[in-house]
Amino acid sequence: MSNKQARVPRPVEGERTALRARKVSFSWEDTPLHWVPGDPFTTHTINVLHLLLPAGERWFVHVYKQVLPYIRDERLRADVIGFIGQEAMHSQAHDEVLPRLKELGLDPTPYTAQVDWLFEKLLGDRTLPPGRARRWWLMERVALIAAIEHYTAFLGDWVLNADALDRRGADPTMLDLLRWHGAEEVEHRSVAFELFEHVDGGYRRRVRTWATAFTALVFLWQRGARFFMANDPTLVDGRASFRAFHVRGRRGVLPSTGAMLRSIPRYLSRDYHPSQEGSTEQAVAYLASSPAALAALAAEKGTP
Repeated sequence: MSNKQARVPRPVEGERTALRARKVSFSWEDTPLHWVPGDPFTTHTINVLHLLLPAGERWFVHVYKQVLPYIRDERLRADVIGFIGQEAMHSQAHDEVLPRLKELGLDPTPYTAQVDWLFEKLLGDRTLPPGRARRWWLMERVALIAAIEHYTAFLGDWVLNADALDRRGADPTMLDLLRWHGAEEVEHRSVAFELFEHVDGGYRRRVRTWATAFTALVFLWQRGARFFMANDPTLVDGRASFRAFHVRGRRGVLPSTGAMLRSIPRYLSRDYHPSQEGSTEQAVAYLASSPAALAALAAEKGTP
């Protein structure tokens, strides 16, 4: 079997847009510890994003700055530069939630220190000789990012359509953060995969790095949810379980187990292209109405 794609994945026309970073900011002083009322498990399962994303997206930016010299297509280069700007803002926005959690009695530092080690040390730069070995490690990380971005786009599409969170009275500021971020993940969902295809495109590497990314995400997410539940000062013997996740997926306040499993063969299909999933039109429409994005646009234009 060839290590290259047998067929070139086909992007969906009209699902591409010029990417730009929106310099958003959020005010957290009125956000409660359980921002999904009466549901600490859903709150903390989603809160894991604030633990994983700051370090993870800083790592994305670091890797992509290294891969820029390998890009021979100017349109893709522009997309990657736009992606870097958006990911840097995502990292900053989620990082700013952490002091609020600490104020509410939930110090995330023990967990975030482990996440920082993962991205900075285990997945960071290695002392390798120039040439084949150094390029191999760079391509592995580019492929890992493409696999992770498949799931960030999946989550972005989910949260844009998660009406159950509105019905449960979820904190509007947190919802805006999640949906602003989710909309930008949908908006730039094709960039990481197209970059991987451009610089490497090996199908075996795509499968191998997907398996690594999926396993790591499941492990880190359940570990983060358990950390939050165990350290929540308002809970006695707080616990997280896959059953609780499955039940809330059926209620619509978390992604459903079935939808997550069905996303696997789509990514592994030789005909896969990220533009085939989600809607740029929906993402852009949310970004045109997001309170944080509108405030950022007004600040950029210097209007009150």
